[in-house]
Amino acid sequence: PLPGDDQLYQALGGVERIRRFTDDFYDRMLKDARIARYFEGIRMDHLKRVLADYFCVVAGGPCTYDGVNMKDAHAHLGIDRAAFNALVENLQAAMDAAHVPFSTQNRFLARMAHFHRDIVTR
Repeated sequence: PLPGDDQLYQALGGVERIRRFTDDFYDRMLKDARIARYFEGIRMDHLKRVLADYFCVVAGGPCTYDGVNMKDAHAHLGIDRAAFNALVENLQAAMDAAHVPFSTQNRFLARMAHFHRDIVTR
């Protein structure tokens, strides 16, 4: 995002809605048999906070992300395209449940698509 461009952040509903759909997103992934194994032994409260901050920053919001980069965070997991697609489905469902408009979801997913090559490693 361009400095000072927080239109997507505002369209997503600000930090509270981003935190709400991020929490729902992780709850959905933990219940999804296709990808739940990737989260075994992970402190979910920490992961939810860090990813919500990351989503906020990617959307142009005022948050600070203090986690590791996407490549390092996912390098050891061996995520394939099917698992990545399941992740995207869960993110879309969580945004739907938070009443994020479809066009806003698409804008957000377009920004996140850049990280596909850092997450899918096999």
